[in-house]
Amino acid sequence: MLASSQAITYKIDHIEELLSHCCPINYMKIYTKSGDKGETGLIDGTRISKDNQRIIAYGSVDELNSSIGLAVSTLNSNHKKNLFSDIVSILSHVQNDLFIIGSDLADPRYSELDRSEAPQATANMVSALESTIDNCETELTPIRFFIIPGGSIGSSLIHLSRTIARRAETNVVSLSKKQKINPNIITYLNRLSDLLFVIARLVNKRQEVEDIAWRVS
Repeated sequence: MLASSQAITYKIDHIEELLSHCCPINYMKIYTKSGDKGETGLIDGTRISKDNQRIIAYGSVDELNSSIGLAVSTLNSNHKKNLFSDIVSILSHVQNDLFIIGSDLADPRYSELDRSEAPQATANMVSALESTIDNCETELTPIRFFIIPGGSIGSSLIHLSRTIARRAETNVVSLSKKQKINPNIITYLNRLSDLLFVIARLVNKRQEVEDIAWRVS
């Protein structure tokens, strides 16, 4: 199995500290009524419509994170969950990354010269995904056919997350055509869908489930 310390090479130990500086947490009721007229607030205090492309973009990242959480819970509930301990570690790191990306997208003040204090996606986060993909692929045989998502439940859920990652990427690209955003976000989401494809195959392999080949009728 992959060693989780090798699979993810960067650390996010200070995320909570960073968030506490830029987004202080005030304990409040779950419902605030501030969004009852169809608007929501960004990190800089700007109020925008909930159908704004920025909200659609980071909303789809939130959906992606939730879908990965479902996959992690499923792998942890497997009676052979020790087979997936390193994969769970990888996916848990990804979930933390997605919070960074959500924070990045929720701050409209991004620019190359004047960065906000909110956590932002970095090139190192992308490099870590690439290293993880390379490590995972050492356990897999090369494929020479298109794969139909499926096999085990865990693999199927990860494939579902992969497709949500693609949609999130599409939504972020649409936003980037209207407003300046951190380009590392698009690269990260693109690489993440590749990682999820590889992990879906790995989950099947460790349960001795064959990849499902697409066959032309």
